[in-house]
Amino acid sequence: MKHTLAVLVENRPGVLTHISGLISRRAFNIESIAAGYTEEADTTRITISVEVESEVELEQVVNQLSKLVDVIKIVNLTYVESIERELALIKVKASKTNRSDLVNVVEIFRAKIIDVNRETVAIELTGEESKIDAFCEVLLDFGIIEIVRTGKIALSRGPVPAKDM
Repeated sequence: MKHTLAVLVENRPGVLTHISGLISRRAFNIESIAAGYTEEADTTRITISVEVESEVELEQVVNQLSKLVDVIKIVNLTYVESIERELALIKVKASKTNRSDLVNVVEIFRAKIIDVNRETVAIELTGEESKIDAFCEVLLDFGIIEIVRTGKIALSRGPVPAKDM
């Protein structure tokens, strides 16, 4: 089962390496990991999507992460009502004959064309993982040249921030 963890850490060099290393040494699969600044300058938020076999394994991951000195707080957003998004940039073949069809597909998925040249189109799409997967599936017909995805980021709904959960 996949779980989404919001890990608040002190903003120091090497913290992300320690966290990803700890999880991989325990042979748990990291589906995605994304780190970025928060509203507090000395705090970084790391969103980890981890796949584990059971709640016991998830508890092991959380307990091991909690032991790291730089970890301030860990919140499991899997069971909390939350908003999850991912960003994808996709470069697709675009000829004169299929460009209008490609534009229609982009509009249907509410994506944005961010770069155009004679042979390719670069597209930006944000949304849930399943939306991006479905969009990529449709784009296969056009010829995907390159894809880059950020991995999941998540935010709980409501007025309570992760640091207070």
